Amino acid sequence: MATLREAQKAMTRDLLLEGALTVFGRKGYAAATIDDIAKEAGATRTTFYLHFASKTDLTSQLLTRAEEILTATEGPNLTEVARTGEPALIRAWLDSRIDQWDSIKPYLLVSYEASSEPEVSGRTEQWFETVVDQMAEGLAQAGRFDEVTRRVRSLLAFGQFEYLSRRYFSTGWTLDRTAVVDQLTESWRFLLTE
Repeated sequence: MATLREAQKAMTRDLLLEGALTVFGRKGYAAATIDDIAKEAGATRTTFYLHFASKTDLTSQLLTRAEEILTATEGPNLTEVARTGEPALIRAWLDSRIDQWDSIKPYLLVSYEASSEPEVSGRTEQWFETVVDQMAEGLAQAGRFDEVTRRVRSLLAFGQFEYLSRRYFSTGWTLDRTAVVDQLTESWRFLLTE
């Protein structure tokens, strides 16, 4: 059972993380200061440092939150999607992840802005590589393509998805979402099966 002190500590940490998202959204990552974040959370600089070693450390924790949102989604497993190559599974996976874009947008925008920080860029790259590895593993399980080709096809497929997410984050839907998902599904089907 959590103590009152532990609950207060967790609440303060959450307030600092939420405050950071607000400040980063308003000022941008580079211009945001520790004092700005602490003030937004109703805390002090000292309190900030009781929870985080730096702005980069806090940003890394924001990326952990984004990963939690992404992995909480039910639906087809990406390795299984790549293994089967079935259009219905591909579409279901794409739809479920696109549904998350509004939830993860503030987190990923921060990660893009903080990409000059090695810890942040490393986490973002690790996430991308993990997803590509899952796709390549599915292709390996299916016995499709040689190892190098699996990796390239997985990079291309997920690269398309990532590009579209970045466009959405900056401009919203400028094309019909259904048409985008239809074409992306067809592209993935080709990359993962032919």
